[in-house]
Amino acid sequence: MKETNERRFGYVAAIKKLLEPLYAKLDTIDLKIKGQQAKTQKKFYRNEDLKKIFGLSNNTIIKYRQTGILPFTKLGDIYLYDAGKIDEILKSNQP
Repeated sequence: MKETNERRFGYVAAIKKLLEPLYAKLDTIDLKIKGQQAKTQKKFYRNEDLKKIFGLSNNTIIKYRQTGILPFTKLGDIYLYDAGKIDEILKSNQP
């Protein structure tokens, strides 16, 4: 019986050793998936954010919306500005 238990422990240890690389790869895949989910989540600015971050006035924000300079989405009475699009605008206007 003692020999049977030792053999079982040997098998268990061997199986654990075989599974370790698999667990490591699964952890890597899990981290990549979580990272992609974070990237796909969009960030939006509101009027107050534009004022604080960029120093824009209410009138300037309205003018930029009306002329199409500042792309926006309206949700009820709230204007939302896609942070990714604003970053693109800023990059395209760099000297």
